[in-house]
Amino acid sequence: MLGICLAVDSARGASDLPPAASIKVDFAHDIQPILEKHCFDCHSAKKQKSGLRLDDKDSVLRGGDSGKPALVAGKSRDSQLILRVAGLVAQDEIMPPKGERLTPTQIGLLEAWIDQGASFPANSTGPKKHWAYVKPKRPEPPKVKNSRWVRNPIDNFILARLQKENLKPSAEADRATLIRRLSLDLTGLPPDIEEVDAFVADKSKDAYEKLVERLLATPHYGEKWARHWLDLARYADTTGYERDPARSMWLYRDWVINAFNRDVPFDQFTIEQLAGDMLPNPTIEQQIASGFHRNTMLNTEGGVDKEQARVETIVDRVNTTSTVWLGSTLACAQCHTHKYDPFTLKEYYQLFAFFNNADEPDLSVPTSRQTSRLKEIQTETTRLDAEFKKETPELAAVQIVWEKRQLAEAIPWATLDPTSFTSAGGAKFTKLEDKSLLASGINPSNDTYTVTAGTVLRNITGLRLEIIPDASLPDQSSGRRSNGSFVLNRFEVAAAPRDNSQAAQSITLKTAIADYTSEGRKLTTLLDGKADAGWPTSADHADFKTEHAAYFECEKPINFTNGTLLTITLRHASKWPEANIGRFRLAITTNVNPTAASKLPVAVLNALTVAPDQRNEKQKAEVLSRFRVDAPELKVIRQQLADLRKEETELKKQIPTTLVMKEREAPRETHIFMRGNFLNVGDRVYANVPAALPSLPANQPTNRLTLAHWLISPENPLTARVTVNRIWEQYFGHGIVETVEDFGSQGEAPTHPELLDWLATEFIRQGWSMKAMHRLIVTSAAYRQVSKASPELLERDPYNRLLARGPRFRVPAEGVRDITLKASGLLSSKIGGPSVFPYQPDGIWTQIYSGDKWETSKGEDKYRRGLYTFWRRTSPYPAFMSFDAPSRELICTRRPRSNTPLQALDTMNDPAYVEAAQALARRVLKEGGADNSKRAVYAFRLCISRRPQDGELKRILALYEQELTRFKNDHAAAEKMATSELGKAPEGLGVDELAAWTVVANVLLNLDETITKG
Repeated sequence: MLGICLAVDSARGASDLPPAASIKVDFAHDIQPILEKHCFDCHSAKKQKSGLRLDDKDSVLRGGDSGKPALVAGKSRDSQLILRVAGLVAQDEIMPPKGERLTPTQIGLLEAWIDQGASFPANSTGPKKHWAYVKPKRPEPPKVKNSRWVRNPIDNFILARLQKENLKPSAEADRATLIRRLSLDLTGLPPDIEEVDAFVADKSKDAYEKLVERLLATPHYGEKWARHWLDLARYADTTGYERDPARSMWLYRDWVINAFNRDVPFDQFTIEQLAGDMLPNPTIEQQIASGFHRNTMLNTEGGVDKEQARVETIVDRVNTTSTVWLGSTLACAQCHTHKYDPFTLKEYYQLFAFFNNADEPDLSVPTSRQTSRLKEIQTETTRLDAEFKKETPELAAVQIVWEKRQLAEAIPWATLDPTSFTSAGGAKFTKLEDKSLLASGINPSNDTYTVTAGTVLRNITGLRLEIIPDASLPDQSSGRRSNGSFVLNRFEVAAAPRDNSQAAQSITLKTAIADYTSEGRKLTTLLDGKADAGWPTSADHADFKTEHAAYFECEKPINFTNGTLLTITLRHASKWPEANIGRFRLAITTNVNPTAASKLPVAVLNALTVAPDQRNEKQKAEVLSRFRVDAPELKVIRQQLADLRKEETELKKQIPTTLVMKEREAPRETHIFMRGNFLNVGDRVYANVPAALPSLPANQPTNRLTLAHWLISPENPLTARVTVNRIWEQYFGHGIVETVEDFGSQGEAPTHPELLDWLATEFIRQGWSMKAMHRLIVTSAAYRQVSKASPELLERDPYNRLLARGPRFRVPAEGVRDITLKASGLLSSKIGGPSVFPYQPDGIWTQIYSGDKWETSKGEDKYRRGLYTFWRRTSPYPAFMSFDAPSRELICTRRPRSNTPLQALDTMNDPAYVEAAQALARRVLKEGGADNSKRAVYAFRLCISRRPQDGELKRILALYEQELTRFKNDHAAAEKMATSELGKAPEGLGVDELAAWTVVANVLLNLDETITKG
């Protein structure tokens, strides 16, 4: 019965099959990708449903279990393969049974392949290497009939394909269109009217080529092409995740801009970004470049597992590297061997190992002026410090008097000997000989310490908490946080009789003071326990590694006849995780004023109790150093030193920093994580590259630098192809391989495989010069075609994959802003620098865990290019999001291009765009001449470059007259429309005219043609 159905359907449907492709079909480039994507799940070496393998010639001709061939060479319409993929069989026999069906174009290629003899490559038995993993061979540009149309070899390939499709290329676009297209593609900005007129008037044979060179030489070229790269680099000004705090990365963004402008060859561009820190004697610029992989998100939330967070950043680095340079979906192999491409689980972690050995420091990058001034300050500080420390008989005599006074004023303190000490978070305490407690082991996010100690003293008036540095703590400091700091939020005391005859009672503390606090902090916060306050010892201060003490006065003396049992609780509850005290000691006093001695550090007080001739060197230094702080004779020098140090501190705050990579001296071990779980550790692996690709360079260390060299090796079949394809996609809207991120078996096959290979080999031949590739593409006849298409061509090739016409599509989100600012005359031409904050609606940044606010930039920074807008991952600039900008939490290889009402609502109503319309209106009135027709033409050309047609001009003038009448009848509306920070209307013109032209400007800036490259 099934046979009858097949015969009937075959007969009935043969005439309904898509037409066979009219080109010479190549199995590797045209057929194998289709089979890999749609058929190999069920019919390959891994699985043979019905006994059929489509990756094996013998099996295809034998036909699997049925014994009937899957295809009949030379007769596509009699072949079961075609009938089944075309759906001309019983419903349960349509192939593939699940997933995406084949397109008519793909079916047409299969038909053509079978009709042309269904040839397999030589030695075709068994699975074949996918075309993308075979080193490209440089093909000869094909000969074409219409050789006069050809301007460079790109055109040979394009025209040859068009001839096979019986299509003709379109005519060259007019000069106004060409200069606008070229300016937008090479600089991201529309041309000035004067530039358009000059190009149109230039009759020299090389006018176009001169224009190309001028645009390639402008610094705006680097800005334009950096924008695309920053999507790949997942550049942002914040770390991501819930808190999403700010980070300083703009120096990396500026490095990318400068690298494009300097035409740094792509191989060197690659090496410096992946391993600039590992080059011999790396320059500051090369270290900044290594920040490419510091653009990963970083989770700084409380309670985050540090190792898990670190692993996640490395996973992102592996995935990003494979996508950017290899065009491969290697991320699939993080949990299991890739189902479609030749990448195993083990190979994934071998690549992981390259990135597992990097530390992540911050790099300070001072300007030459800052460096010079810092050296001057250091020289002067050294001179004054030597003078300050100079010992004289006169000062020695003054010191003796000072010491006696300090001893006379000192009050006695009794050190408590803890009998019980616990950590709520599970930390371990060791009681040292000096009765201090040292924490070790587990360090929870927020810990609470409870200490119990007995004393026979009566009338206890105060307590002292000493913080002591220790060599076992981070940075040999006194806190357990990674930078050696701590934040104590609450100090509580309870007391009971030593014989436990009464229950413990809470002791009220009325005063708290310390010998040291961070600027602006008050120790009374330890008494109210506010989580956002506390007593910190910060690594920003020069004395953070010294002993410090806090003093607490009881509201009423603690007085039990037979002695007291004290319970002291230290609570750490700050927003800074793991900021717990590392080593501390407790003491009590019966002095009537327990906070009087707080002006001297504990270490100095202790040293003063030792006779001068019996003090050790450290004690002598402690006393002498403190004496110099108090001595009136040294007041002038102290002030000079304080002023210099303050200037140094302020200057260092102004020095920009950026995040970079640095290879570890002691490498980490790398293991496979089973199913991607970092807690499920498998076999150890060592750095290496996938076996399906060329081997690493011989006799080289297996590190990031060697990996970078491997990626840009001419032997690597992917990097050059992937890169030129991505460049091509930016010019024509689609890559030669549509899936620019996936060159694997599940990606799309190239529309022009020979052209792709020729471009890849040409890229290498030209020394990896990116400007050379841009020059090559934009000087081709294919690029210079008019973008208008006939209805027939639109139906035949709706997405312009065959390139029978020029490119036409909307500019990216940042480009919409840039065009608007350029046309209005507001655009700042400033290159580089910290990110800026143009207008953004209120409330966008409202967050529970962050006090960050969007403060609109002043002056020209308000009108910088979109490239420089501050990029917050959890809350990207809303106008950019409307136009499909990514969040940059992960790599973005190609942005979608949507068309939504929200886009028009943004550009017509967003205050930033309304202000641009106001500025454009003022510009038109000031520069466009006295005649309204001339003004209308001027406004139109500022937005679109070309001159308006008669009908367009009439509509612009009619709109102006309509709005002028409306505003003359409604002066309040006119005042509202014309009011802005830009000032009053040009002299001699009323507010009604300005308002009417503002409406016209708003309409012109919102034309589809204004924000479209055509």
